[in-house]
Amino acid sequence: MAFITAFGCPIYSAATNAEPVKSNVQLTDKQVKELAKLHKDILNKKKELISKYVDYGVLSEEKGKKIISRMERRYKKLEQNGFILKREKPKTRQ
Repeated sequence: MAFITAFGCPIYSAATNAEPVKSNVQLTDKQVKELAKLHKDILNKKKELISKYVDYGVLSEEKGKKIISRMERRYKKLEQNGFILKREKPKTRQ
């Protein structure tokens, strides 16, 4: 489980420990496009990294696909929010 956490968004993690993220900010189209490109680049690099771990046998193919799927869902949610970080309550594990 710590492995998946290691591939979380460090910006979001840092923001949760500091002051709350301002979600009422309106970004311009240019700002949204710039953030979208940066997030997409980061997503692609992380996917490449996970693929290497799968290739080297550190992760199973199933685990790699699961991690990538989770990262893609997180990206889609960020995209739906206009690339403004949203603080959510962590899910409790059972």
